[in-house]
Amino acid sequence: MPPLLRLQASITNRDDRLLAWLYDHGVLTTDQIAKALFPSLDFAQRRLLRLSTLGAVARFRPNKLDGGSYPYHYVLAQLGYEHVMGQRGEGLPRRDQARRRYQSLISRPDLPHLLGGNSVFIDLAFHERTHPGARLAVWRPAAAFHEPGALFRDGSDHRLMTKFLGLPRPDAAGVWVEDGRAVPFFAEYDTGSERLDLLTEKVSKYGLLFAYAKTWGWPVLFVLPTVLREQHWHDRLRVAYADRPPAIVATTAADYLTGTGKTPAEDVWHVFGSTTTGRQRLIKLPYIDPDHDARWNPTNKTVHR
Repeated sequence: MPPLLRLQASITNRDDRLLAWLYDHGVLTTDQIAKALFPSLDFAQRRLLRLSTLGAVARFRPNKLDGGSYPYHYVLAQLGYEHVMGQRGEGLPRRDQARRRYQSLISRPDLPHLLGGNSVFIDLAFHERTHPGARLAVWRPAAAFHEPGALFRDGSDHRLMTKFLGLPRPDAAGVWVEDGRAVPFFAEYDTGSERLDLLTEKVSKYGLLFAYAKTWGWPVLFVLPTVLREQHWHDRLRVAYADRPPAIVATTAADYLTGTGKTPAEDVWHVFGSTTTGRQRLIKLPYIDPDHDARWNPTNKTVHR
């Protein structure tokens, strides 16, 4: 039996979701895959070994500077590309597509940033797995927004406008579904290496986008490494915008998520400039988007701001 047919005969819906994630988002660790999709780490490891044997995935294990190594990092193998691209009607991959992606990822200097950003959505997928009725319906990668005009909706050619406006390049975007509602959002992951004023500039860029779009504005989720950095940044935002930001900004911190054991779906989001006290759930975050509501929330007649 040809290798692709052997893979397709063995694949499950869960495998399909994993391979699609690796195609779109590059790399995930064993721990991330197990958390999002499997009931146990042992179960995940056995299935990943099977997918490796079938030729769908490959793996690497970076070394730590202080000795030892990180968990295995999984990427698509060439057969995995053939499977996903065939499902999506994208034709055949280049013969060296998997090798090129593999080399790019193992030498990528911002790999921790990529994995950190992916972890936000992995945690949402974990919440989905453990909370019936909740769903990570859409997870779009940064690459989806790299093309000129990708953030525009009216079909016009905005290549020059995109260049001169200085619009944002989100780390990712998604749609979270829960309680009969669907909330769209952009995501930005902060490792702590950028100056806070550069994060503030990103808010201004989203403000330009929403001012130009006029009819829609999604919340921008910023995940910072610590609550202390989050608090300092809110202080900067108050100086810059006096509680009237040009975009809908919601923040949380990685150490807050770890310390509370909560996921990004729960009441962990501090909405800058909001009159609501305390942190809010993702599904309750404000947004404006009639086109989104027409598709996802057809019974919703209110403006969410």
